[in-house]
Amino acid sequence: MKESATATAAAWARRRRTLWMAIALAAALPAVAQPVTKVYRVGYLAMGAAPPAGDLRPLDAFKQGLRDAGWVEGNNLVIEYRFAEGHADRLTDLANDLVGRRVDVIAANPTPAAVAARKATQTIPIVGMGLAEPVAVGLVDSLVRPGGNVTGVTYSADSDIYGKQLELLKQAAPHARRVAFLVNPGSTPTLPLIVESVKAAAASLDLKLHVLHAKGPDDFDVAFRSMAAQNVGALLVMGDSMFFLHRARLVELALRHKLPSMSTQAQWAEAGGMMAYGPNIAELWRRGASYVDKILRGAAPGQMPIEQPTKFELIVNMRSADALGLTMPQPLLLSADRVVR
Repeated sequence: MKESATATAAAWARRRRTLWMAIALAAALPAVAQPVTKVYRVGYLAMGAAPPAGDLRPLDAFKQGLRDAGWVEGNNLVIEYRFAEGHADRLTDLANDLVGRRVDVIAANPTPAAVAARKATQTIPIVGMGLAEPVAVGLVDSLVRPGGNVTGVTYSADSDIYGKQLELLKQAAPHARRVAFLVNPGSTPTLPLIVESVKAAAASLDLKLHVLHAKGPDDFDVAFRSMAAQNVGALLVMGDSMFFLHRARLVELALRHKLPSMSTQAQWAEAGGMMAYGPNIAELWRRGASYVDKILRGAAPGQMPIEQPTKFELIVNMRSADALGLTMPQPLLLSADRVVR
């Protein structure tokens, strides 16, 4: 009986040791086997300025696109924001800074930012948003198969967008035979291509085009005096970050000089410009986020075809049209996606 009791006690001791070892092992397992979620870093390189509160539409769309794909700032994602404030000469340093921080991907907009990023790195994937002529400026080999480390979404399906802008401007202001095209000469390497495209579009519409330069707001008054001297009847403003930042001043000058105006972003018409026509920018940025998502999950940018926008928006500001004494053609108003009254 004594030997049986001793055996039983020894068996219980072995069981207790086994149980404690199991408990200790179980306690250790989560630290060893629990997968660690990597925090990815995305560089956001923009030619423009940090958007003010209440006017975050493209950036909000980009961030929402990432959230929809499961990427949440402060959780599994960090976004390093860099804004050139409309100064193209700052892009190189900003791009190099992002590369030095070893971000996993760079989202760059528009073309000058993508070009700066491409010069800074040929290994970190780059998603361009709002690209113009990416093949012509050497960012990619082709739209279908970009090659290298750059992919993304273009600003327009082709250069016909400028012809469409002039066509709409002519419909709204049929009296105008001379049109000023205001450009920023330091804005983008694609400027010569843009100017040639606009000249061709103007000629096809029997319009005389006057190309005027403004590197900054200090040049605005001179440019508008030149418009008056050349007796232009309408104004096309290039879609440029510097012009976007100072759109309120440009709109004021356009109205003062009785010029019907057209530009790209919806905010141009919302600020008082007469018309805006261009791609849905928020949608472009949302599509850009989908590229970032795929790259973070292992896709190769060089094998991701560059997308072109399919949805374009026309916004008409009737208050400005009334102030200019213009009667908008009914077909044009019916085709507008939004009318500001």
